[in-house]
This record gives sequence, C-alpha cells and structure tokens, in this order.
Amino acid sequence: MPQTSRPSLGSPSAGDDYLPASGNGGYLVDRYDIDLDYRVETNRLIASTVISARATEDLDRFSLDLAGLVVEKVTIGGERPRKVTQTARKLVITPLAAITAGEEFTVTVRYRGAPHPIRSEWGEVGWEELADGALVASQPNGASSWFPCNDHPSNKARFRIVVSCESVYQVISNGEQVSRTSRAGRARWEFEVAEPMATYLATVQIGRYRALAVDAGVPTTISYPSALSTEVTEDFSRLGEMIALFSDRFGPYPFPAYGVIVTADELEIPLEAHGLAIFGRNHIDGTHGCDRLIAHELAHQWFGNSLTVNRWKDIWLHEGFACYAEWLWSEASGGPTASECARSHWDLVNDQSKDIVVGDPGTKLLFDDRVYKRGALALHVVRRAIGDEAFFDSLRDLGSRLRFGHIMPSDVIDTFAELSHSTAIEGIINRWVYSKALPRLA
Repeated sequence: MPQTSRPSLGSPSAGDDYLPASGNGGYLVDRYDIDLDYRVETNRLIASTVISARATEDLDRFSLDLAGLVVEKVTIGGERPRKVTQTARKLVITPLAAITAGEEFTVTVRYRGAPHPIRSEWGEVGWEELADGALVASQPNGASSWFPCNDHPSNKARFRIVVSCESVYQVISNGEQVSRTSRAGRARWEFEVAEPMATYLATVQIGRYRALAVDAGVPTTISYPSALSTEVTEDFSRLGEMIALFSDRFGPYPFPAYGVIVTADELEIPLEAHGLAIFGRNHIDGTHGCDRLIAHELAHQWFGNSLTVNRWKDIWLHEGFACYAEWLWSEASGGPTASECARSHWDLVNDQSKDIVVGDPGTKLLFDDRVYKRGALALHVVRRAIGDEAFFDSLRDLGSRLRFGHIMPSDVIDTFAELSHSTAIEGIINRWVYSKALPRLA
C-alpha cells in the first residue's frame, strides 16, 4: 500500500531567531479586515478580524499571534474548526479538513477585552491607553495586542481598518479614510490600505485632535491638540522641503499621502507607521528643535515602510538609512554637512563599547543607538567612495525596484556595486556593519 504524506503542522514561529515566538509558518496573509468597536472611557474592545490567507504547505493546523484578548468565535470559510486553542500569545486552529499547499482560505476571529501593550525585550509595545485616547506603537511585535495576525515583517498584507468609538474623538489610521459616519454619540471610521504593509506598521490613533491640511508636495495632514497649534505650525513648516529633498534623493514619496500625529501625552520616542509618524508633545517646541526627528520618521516611509526587512537582524537597513537622512537634511538646510555629522557621530560611537556587530546586533541590542549611527556611517563612507551620482542613483533604484516589498543587505551591496562599477562596496559594508571594530573615518 503506497505511503501517503501527512499534512504538516504550521509552525508557531516565522523562524526569526530574534523573535522566535512571533509570526507563524505554513501560510501567508494577503489581507486583514479589522473591525474594532472601542470604548475610550473604559478601554473595552469588541472586535472581529477577517484574515484572507494562502497556505504555503499542507496544513492540518496553523496558528495566529494574539495576546491579551479573549477569543469568542473562530470560523474558517464560515465553518467552525475542529479545534481552537488559545495560549498567552497564540491562537492555534485545527480546521475540519486539512488545507492543501496553495489553497486560499479565510479565517474570521471574534474577540473582546481590554487591550494593553505586551511586554517585550524593549519595553511595552502595542495598544496603549493615553490620558484621553489611545495609540498603537507595535514595533517590533506588538500588533497581536489588538488583532490576530501573522506578526512578522516578512509577511506584508493589505488592510481594511474600521474603528467605532465616541464621536468626540478623532480616529487616525493607515491608508485612505474612505468613510466616517456618526450616530447616537458614536462615530465609525473606515480606512483602506492599498499597499502591502507589515503588521508592526499598522496603527490606530484616537484623541481630541485638530486636523491641519498642509501643502507639502504630497497630501499631508497634521493632527494635534489645539493647545499646541503655534508650536506645531512652526515646527512642521519645513515638512514640504523635507519631502522634496528625500523625493529627489530616494525617489518619489511612496504612498498616496502623509500624516503626522502629535499626541497630548509625552512619548519616550517618536515612531513611524505606514504613511504616518507619531510624536509626543515633548518632541515639539516651536523652535525647530525636533527637525532631526521629523526628518528621521519621514525617511522611514521609504526605508522601513515601503522597503521592509525580511528579518529583524537587518534593522540597520531601516535605522541606518533614516539616520543618514537626518544628516542629508542638515546638509541641505544650512546646518552641519553630512561629513561634519559623520565626524561628530563617529566620535560619539568611538566613546562607546566596541562590543556590537550592527548587522547582527542580537535581540537585546536591536534598537541600540550604535545600530543607527554605524549604519549611517557605513552609508556615508560608501557615498564618499563612489560619489554622489552613483550613490543617489542607487538609492532611487532601490526605492523604485523594491517598492512595497522587502530589502536585504545583498540588495544594497549589489545595487551600489552595479551602478558605481566599484568592487569596494562589500568590503566597506563588512568593516562598518559586520565587524565589531570601529574603522577610522578618514
């Protein structure tokens, strides 16, 4: 009797050594339809998420990431599965019949609870209550705090996000706002994200915000508390110049629009989301003291949001480019040149321990400042080696060719080498990114 192969078990991991409990194997999500009914005053959520996916192998069970919320019902194609098991971080689903490789399937999860951040190596990430509202800051693994997902950047998907809450609040999310309706003191907001987006970049921002549309070269909206009107208007007055500069250096702005949120609360750091940037009130001073931060978060729209790493160890490809964008803005706006920025930051890095390989920093040092600064220094050394024309041609080529996709170190090295006809690129990257010793900056 011929032996038949048994369907495999979808792995409860994306296989990333840095976050071995995040993401899932055996399938890829094509689309999330998220519907949130949220009560701001009590932090209570009733929600459903429809996940459209495709199996990459034969499956007799698979898992989703979900943390801190109680699942009420799960269906696959409208039918109850054979078994559903929920652990602290995973939802494990056994369908009635095995799903075959290549098969498309739809999972609907209904759930509820009081959403809250999840603990991680880098502090709390995910859904967070504010003094009067809420925000989502999910990098790198907090998306599961508010919707079931395949929470790893290697699986980008399209999104529809619907949020219902008290009508006194503004709701901001990724993509295009396609509708807003209100009834009986509550409002329903609907957003559509047409481009593939990593789960950690999905966000919801809820607050008492004033919206300001500005002429920045692309449709741009700044949302902020009315008390910060003067400071916000001044600090973001050069946003159009920044977008023009980065569009010239990196290629056209990748998304249909850009949004900035300034919360009424203080935040530890600003953060990027797909098509958005979020700042705390402490980052705004009305004297352009936050220009560096504004430039950094804007640059992530190209490097991090449009071009996204497949694995977290390559985070320098996000942060090194965004940090270098700070120096490009400084150079273009009359501040220190990129070379002067490189020299001063080399001095800062040189004063720190030489115990990190920024191209593989390890989990605890994933967001270490040396990852940012040495990544930027590597790019500056490449720029000096090959000249501005080949350097910026390479960045524009990467932005166009890999748009809305993934980027790996080999993409960067090969593109610089091909367009500059230089054999020195790999050596430069190896010295600055993949060695502990800090090279001298000539």
